[in-house]
Amino acid sequence: MKLKKILAIAGGVVGVAAVVAGGVIAARKNKIDEFAATTVSLPETFVYTAHTGCMGTDDNSLDSIDAAVKYGAGIAEFDLNFTENGDPVLSHDAPKGNEVTLDEAFKKVSEYDNLRVNVDIKSTVALEKVRPVAEKYGIADRIFYTGVHDGFVDAVRTNGGNVDYYLNVNVEPERKHTNEYLMSLVQKVKDSGAIGINFNKDNASKALVDTFHANGLLVSIWTVDSEYDMYRVLSYAPDNITTRYPDKLSEVVSS
Repeated sequence: MKLKKILAIAGGVVGVAAVVAGGVIAARKNKIDEFAATTVSLPETFVYTAHTGCMGTDDNSLDSIDAAVKYGAGIAEFDLNFTENGDPVLSHDAPKGNEVTLDEAFKKVSEYDNLRVNVDIKSTVALEKVRPVAEKYGIADRIFYTGVHDGFVDAVRTNGGNVDYYLNVNVEPERKHTNEYLMSLVQKVKDSGAIGINFNKDNASKALVDTFHANGLLVSIWTVDSEYDMYRVLSYAPDNITTRYPDKLSEVVSS
């Protein structure tokens, strides 16, 4: 009897959870329809970035760069790290010795006209080696850095080779609509020497995007993978959106 009662209670909880989930899905579908019916003026320079590992490819692989181009992204993203010898490689974590080299990656990029590269920095120990490799393949004007948090700013400004960069910021969600806070973020980004802000999709707001644009700064938002988030973030009209599904984002932008 006790077991039957417990199972009955559990079944009720599951049923309630299913109803709640169904309600959330329906609400999001309605919101997507609302977003889709709204005309949004994206910046003329709007572009979307294919996150490393896009479309089911391996992270930090040459296949990922190929997939970015195949599915229409204007920018391919990969992680930058350094071996113990200071050699630049594509790796999110400490290199293990089998990574794609930055030389190989930039060579691959050079095979595509106009493809830009978001180099997401995980270490700055030999950052001065990056630009020379880009110059070797004639793409120095097509690279920029993200992953630049407060602790990396000095190294990027000193050894980054005058490569443009976004400042990564953990936006406080409860203050993302507050003008005083948004202006403090604007000043923070300007003081860092960055061209704009790069932050998580969950903390995006139209007020933030509008405030940064009004102050001559760019807005880059990551990582936007669901259809709902694509429509939501696009409604704010940022300059760049990073996604693992450039095919899906392309369809949403074109809809």
